[in-house]
Amino acid sequence: MTRRVILDTGPLIAILNPRDRHHRWAQEQWAQVTPPFLTCEAVITEACFLARRLARGGEEAVVSLIERGVLDVSFQLADEAATVARMMKKYRDVPMSLADACLVRMSERHAGSLVLTLDGDFRIYRSSARQSVPAWTPGD
Repeated sequence: MTRRVILDTGPLIAILNPRDRHHRWAQEQWAQVTPPFLTCEAVITEACFLARRLARGGEEAVVSLIERGVLDVSFQLADEAATVARMMKKYRDVPMSLADACLVRMSERHAGSLVLTLDGDFRIYRSSARQSVPAWTPGD
């Protein structure tokens, strides 16, 4: 796949956890993508928290993906904080997490990209131009 792929927490954990019900799906999707996946530090934080529960060394497995160039975490929240905060306020009833807001903003900044996610809320979110956020979820 030549499109830029923005990675959410769910598929990241699914690829690391062979017992995850979406593991096979995540493997199939990862096989179609040429790294690096774009992501943000909020996703890395969530993934480290969840990976810690999976097995000893789970957090290190997440960080090693950055070290190996599989994940690109160049998104700078400090530069996008006002926009991200507006999104979180707009979708507070969903609610929209910091990670989700960052990923939506990243999809705006990387035209033609799509978000690899397990989160159905990406079908609700809209860009600041009121466009749907291209998302790739199980069943698509």
